[in-house]
Amino acid sequence: MNDYNTILLELHKEVFGISPTIILPIGPSGSNRKYYRLSDGVNQPVIGVIGENVAENEAFIYLSKHFSDKNLPVPKVIAVSDDRLAYLQLDLGDTSLFDLIMKCQANGCYDEQTISLLEDTMRSLADFNFLGAQGLDYSICYPLSEFDERTVYWDLNYFKYCFLKLSGIDFNELDLENDFKRLADGITDNNSNTFMYRDCQSRNIMVCENTPYFIDFQGGRRGPYEYDVASFLWQARAKYPDELRERLINAYLSRASHYIEIDKESFVCRLYKFVLFRLLQVLGAYGFRGIHEKKSHFKQSIVPALDSLLPIVKSVADEYPVLCSVVEQAAEKYNIHNAELSDFEGLTVTVQSFSYKKGLPEDSSGNGGGFVFDCRGMHNPGRYDEYKTLTGRDSAVIEFLEECGEVQTFVDSALNIIKPSITTYLRRGFTSLMVSFGCTGGQHRSVYCAEHVATLVKEIFPEARVRLIHREQNIDELL
Repeated sequence: MNDYNTILLELHKEVFGISPTIILPIGPSGSNRKYYRLSDGVNQPVIGVIGENVAENEAFIYLSKHFSDKNLPVPKVIAVSDDRLAYLQLDLGDTSLFDLIMKCQANGCYDEQTISLLEDTMRSLADFNFLGAQGLDYSICYPLSEFDERTVYWDLNYFKYCFLKLSGIDFNELDLENDFKRLADGITDNNSNTFMYRDCQSRNIMVCENTPYFIDFQGGRRGPYEYDVASFLWQARAKYPDELRERLINAYLSRASHYIEIDKESFVCRLYKFVLFRLLQVLGAYGFRGIHEKKSHFKQSIVPALDSLLPIVKSVADEYPVLCSVVEQAAEKYNIHNAELSDFEGLTVTVQSFSYKKGLPEDSSGNGGGFVFDCRGMHNPGRYDEYKTLTGRDSAVIEFLEECGEVQTFVDSALNIIKPSITTYLRRGFTSLMVSFGCTGGQHRSVYCAEHVATLVKEIFPEARVRLIHREQNIDELL
């Protein structure tokens, strides 16, 4: 047992007088903090948190107490280690508001109970923004005490470097910076004395006893309340219908009117600038977490984020023409195939070729598994000058491989291995299977095998959707 776990055990014993019999890690999040559920079989379970950034921990601990004192729905911190690197908080269970939203999407509609929870969430958000700001010591907020032009540029550059550049999108640096300047001026033009939650989205709302509780607020600071409304209502994967979004805006404004007078027309006009800014920021996060760190659920969120952003940025194309252009380029790059796939509810078999020199292919579905076949045992056309600029799709390479005879046996054997799994996946309603062929350069043998297996799978299983990817050639197509 590592030292951190020992600290959590000691904290638990300090609070309850008994050591936990079970300590289970809770799945990873976007942050670097580690979460554990501790249970002793007698008392209610608690959540143990390990965070190696003391300032960040201090911000959460302070804000949790501050909000609890104002009866705002947050998990109370019940014990903190002397070094401030670990703490215990009340366990709010495993159901997030995001989970309930995904069920509604799967059912094709939002039920009234979930809508009621969403409205309660918006009313509570207004309380956090206004009531939560009263008497709050912003100097403890981490990493900054307030939202200002400097933080705006950090997030816009996050979008530029971690999404646009990692995605290979071309743009004029100076022209894009001019758009950034106009946007920054538009969202930092008034002084707000409200608390800005900053990462207000349904994954950070836990539902316990039919009440929404807010978590992960340690990045909050003084800032405009419109930012939080934009963050929540335009969360990429939530995809709220327009009429529901309007209903939730009204719920927020109704509660906020208890604190200040707000003109709805002016609010909505300003809100859309924050929607644009927030979606750019989250794309930067998805690029870093998904493309760079290869965390699948962040990468899967890129397409829905672009779907949400595209109509927003088109509506302000006259004011931000370069932003509009780069977003349209990104939408074309990511959406062409993924949008088609997202509407298909059956089995998608992804067949791809790759180079072992560049690593195994990533499973973007997040399911893991599948088959990987090594084609390097076959005679390599790439060793001969006349084939070096060709691929396994070219007739000369096809003839070379087929004349050797071994490639047909290899393809038949691979197909015999994967066919039973496809049959089972179709029967059980699974949605994703990955079949990969690798060779030295990902150019000749693996491309040939992927092409032929993909074609045969489509012929044998017409009810399946077959996606063919040649990674090293940057080819991605549906058969």
